[in-house]
Amino acid sequence: MIGAILAGLSGAAGAFASHALKERLTERMLQIFETGTKYQMYHALALLLVAVLLTRPEIPQNLLTAAGIAFIAGVALFSGSLYALSLSGIKWLGAITPLGGIAFLVGWGCIVAASWGIK
Repeated sequence: MIGAILAGLSGAAGAFASHALKERLTERMLQIFETGTKYQMYHALALLLVAVLLTRPEIPQNLLTAAGIAFIAGVALFSGSLYALSLSGIKWLGAITPLGGIAFLVGWGCIVAASWGIK
């Protein structure tokens, strides 16, 4: 459910950027906002993958759950900080973005670990 919600919000945010923000933000700030929407969509889809993998009992559920949590945290930190940076212009918000990137990597690492050895 959360993956679908994040995907829908990503689409809405992209449309908002294309229409309402195009004339209000600099080209650079618009690119930053759009990067947030792209990574939000990628990881919303990754959450849907996690949901599908959770139906397979041979895959460790705890690692998949950790992946899902990491993806949600990554969207909040990575995309959220880029949205806030682009809309506010407060530069120090960019320092939060790498924490979201690390959360994304942790999520993908959990999927690798969970699926290791599946035949």
